[in-house]
Amino acid sequence: MQKYTQKGGIIFNMNNNEIICRNFANIIGGQHGFTGGKCVATIPRSQIRATILGVRFSVTSSFSFESKNNLSGKALCLGRVALLQKEVEPFVAVIRDQGIIVSSIHNEWLFEKPRLIYVNIESVEKPLLFARKVRKALQVI
Repeated sequence: MQKYTQKGGIIFNMNNNEIICRNFANIIGGQHGFTGGKCVATIPRSQIRATILGVRFSVTSSFSFESKNNLSGKALCLGRVALLQKEVEPFVAVIRDQGIIVSSIHNEWLFEKPRLIYVNIESVEKPLLFARKVRKALQVI
């Protein structure tokens, strides 16, 4: 069955992965984008008023899936989460409790205020299941 969406009077055909991408982003609470076989959901952390070298910096977290297996429905699911130091432990605890791998915890910038910590996560599972797990972890920060 074909799915269609309409933008500005033009109707576009949406394949199954694009539909899953929209749902993925909606569950996480972010803006979706789908290009080159990769779905990305981006969440602004606008409540964090960060600067780097004294200049305003937009803090975002992003989550993606790619290489979806059409038989199993599983895909490589990744995330890069920008957190304040006090948010790291609660977020990581919920992520690990749900079986998602924490692949790195690090800072990326020098001279940023407040100090930002980035947590990278990864899993191979159905994208919408991953999105629900991420949403649960985001609710603790």
